[in-house]
Amino acid sequence: MPPLKFSHIDILVHDLERACAYYAHLFAAQVSQTQLWSRDGLRVRYAIVRMGEGGERFMLVQPEAGPLRELLDRQGEGTIYRHCYSTPDIEAAYDTLLARGVQPEDELGRPLAREQLHNPSGARILWLPRRFGHFSIELLQADELERFIEQAFASPPPGAAR
Repeated sequence: MPPLKFSHIDILVHDLERACAYYAHLFAAQVSQTQLWSRDGLRVRYAIVRMGEGGERFMLVQPEAGPLRELLDRQGEGTIYRHCYSTPDIEAAYDTLLARGVQPEDELGRPLAREQLHNPSGARILWLPRRFGHFSIELLQADELERFIEQAFASPPPGAAR
């Protein structure tokens, strides 16, 4: 397996703007532009919250449709449902997982082919099958993820700390 580096967690919220304002105020955190992920019936709005000098971050996710909306309704606000890691070589990670008997999936839990690693943000990504309830692990191409995050912070939302 190529090296993995912890990137962020994803947290479900009912009101994205309220949650972003809370963390921006509480921690003087930077908050990215609101992003949209929409594909195959899954639709979420999300923002990246970045804190401190070390760049620790998490994503606040407001699902509008699909399985994450159902998870929010069932588990409630504040549910941490995903740990995300970056890797310098997503294709090698994909190949290693297959060699170890693990079929990477897409965001809806469907088998993911190697040529389908792109997502709505343009970065290559895959998910491991869920084995423990709703908990999910996501792997992302490191350089593409960092480029996406920098673009998301290029024009912060009004009132966000910089």
